[in-house]
Order: sequence, then C-alpha cells, then structure tokens
Amino acid sequence: MPVTLNFPESSGKLRSQSSACRTKEPGTSPNELTIGLLNNMSDGALGATERQFISLLNSAAEDFDIRVSLYHFPEVSRSKATRRHLERCYSRVESLWDTKLDGLIVTGREPAYPSLLDEPYWNSFVRTHEWARENTFSTIWSCLAAHAAVLYKDGIQRQKSQTKHCGVFDCVRVSDHPMLMRTPATFRLPHSRWNGLPEAELTRSGYQVLTRAENAGVDCFVKQDSSLFVYFQGHPEYDSDTLLLEYRRDVGRYLSGESSVYPSIPRGYFDQETEQKLARIKHDAESRSHEETLALVASIASSVGEFDGWRATARSLYRNWMGQICVRKAMQVQDANAAISKRISTISEPLPNMQREAVGGAVA
Repeated sequence: MPVTLNFPESSGKLRSQSSACRTKEPGTSPNELTIGLLNNMSDGALGATERQFISLLNSAAEDFDIRVSLYHFPEVSRSKATRRHLERCYSRVESLWDTKLDGLIVTGREPAYPSLLDEPYWNSFVRTHEWARENTFSTIWSCLAAHAAVLYKDGIQRQKSQTKHCGVFDCVRVSDHPMLMRTPATFRLPHSRWNGLPEAELTRSGYQVLTRAENAGVDCFVKQDSSLFVYFQGHPEYDSDTLLLEYRRDVGRYLSGESSVYPSIPRGYFDQETEQKLARIKHDAESRSHEETLALVASIASSVGEFDGWRATARSLYRNWMGQICVRKAMQVQDANAAISKRISTISEPLPNMQREAVGGAVA
C-alpha cells in the first residue's frame, strides 16, 4: 500500500489539492501504522531527507497501511522559503506531547557547536526522547540523533575519528535480532560521519549491537525500554547519488576555506577509473583555480552511473522495523482484549447468585 501523508490542520488547502495529502484517523488494526518523521536536517537537505525516508517506507510497506506525519524543531533557524514549507507540511515537535504514534524516525543534522548539549534544539530533543519511550512502539534514531540519544540516556560521548567514515561499507551481522530477518550475513550500507560511538561503552550500558561496519565500528544497535529504540550510525535511506552530492559539497567547502581538509573519496562507491580521476584532481587542486577544480569534479561526477548496492537491504531493515511495531501493537491489543474479558467475567460471576436470590424471594 502507498504511504499516506498527514499534514497539519492549517494546510487543509494543500491536502485538498492532492490525493497523497488526505488525512485519516489513526487505525487500530496492527497493519495500520502511524509513523512520525522528525526531520532536523539543514535547509539544503531537508527536502531530500523527507523524500528519502518516505520513499523507503513506501518501498518497504507492502501490505502495511502507513500514515506519515512530519515534525520539526522550531528552535532551529530556517530560511524564509524553508519556514513556508514547514508551515505547510510540518507540525512543531510540541504537537507530539498530547498524542501517540506507532513509530517515530528522528534524523540528525550537522552540529553547530562542539557539544551537542549546546545545540538550540537540545531541550526539545530530550523531551522527544522521553515522549518516545512511553508513546511509541519503536523509534529510529538516525546518525547524529543516535549520538544525541545515547549521550542523553547514558552519558556516552561520541568520539571523532582521524578520517571521515564516508562511503559504502561492508556491514557484518553479529546478532539474530528480528530487525535483521531476511538480510544476508554481510551487506553494504552508506556511512557519512566523522564521529562514532565506542562499542564497549554501548554494551556496558545495555545496548545490543546488531551490525558492525568494516573499519568504521558499530553500524546498527538497539535497546529495549518501554519502546524498542533502534539506532543507525549509517544511512540506509540514502539515494544512490547522495554520497556523490556530499562529496561535491565538501570539495566546495575546502576550496572556499570553510574546511581545512580536502575530502577523502568515498570508499566502495566509485569505480576504479573514476577514483583515479578524482585523486588526480585532488593532487592538482592547488595549481588550479577553485572554479576549475569544482568544474572538473562536477563533470566527472555527472558522468558516473548511479550506484545503489544497498536498497534491497534498506527495504528489509525498514520492513522488519515495521514488522516489530506490528507485533508489539498486536500484543497490546491482545492484552487489552484479555483485560476487558477478565473484567466482564468478574462482573458476570455474581449474576447467577443474584438471580437465584431474586427467584427465591419471589416464591417466598
């Protein structure tokens, strides 16, 4: 079934213009899932991230009926155009406090400060974490959101690597958790991060590591609380060209002086010939104008065919995640029905005695 987007009440005009924007009340069937996407990405990546997650949910849905609502942190500074988009299509995060969702996905963003505790949205993030524990069956914390979540919950600090983990990495299964059903023993997923979380501290704090990325540490891990929390340091949701676009952006940042380090070529992503060409451009960057270097990178990148060696695995991971929500939702319904039946039987037990007493009294 296709994903249905729920939009804020203030955007009723937008909903009426598109069948994809119709709003439904939350369903009680285990296969009817209400999922929130708390999109905290920068203005330039907000729309792409929105589309990537919705596309992935849609491709993994199959027989699930999924309603997606979009949320944002209002403390994050936005451009005028982005604010208009958020007003039309997103709700402020505080609208979650009086509701429940079956599942939630929280994205990361590039940090503005050395300490995550100084980010302007930190207080709202903490409240979201506490809300998700009691009001979702499961929540996914993606990349920086995973780092922020374990920092808040268990004080685990992320650690910066000497080089950026960027590319498509071989990931090895180290668990038989249901999140990994129908995935191969080794699969490939994109990563794009400078920082990582120490596995020893995670396991000491009760987290279960599910997969490890070759030379990049922990990939996916989980922790069961009132809600099942799933953490990804990688990016199963990425489009085939996302790493390419990030590489071009990072080259531009180096050439403009924003970054002091020329970016490494994403590993396992380009073919060997393309890697050699990009390496020569990097080597000669100092002898060319910035515009010429950027034009060469763009010309080579634009000639590269799309590569997507992870989409099937990403579908399986998100299909399994929705399956876990479905199981937990069905169990809750079952428990509620059992409690109702028990209450009814408790109320009904005195009735025969009452009836006999009433009959006896009438005869007397």
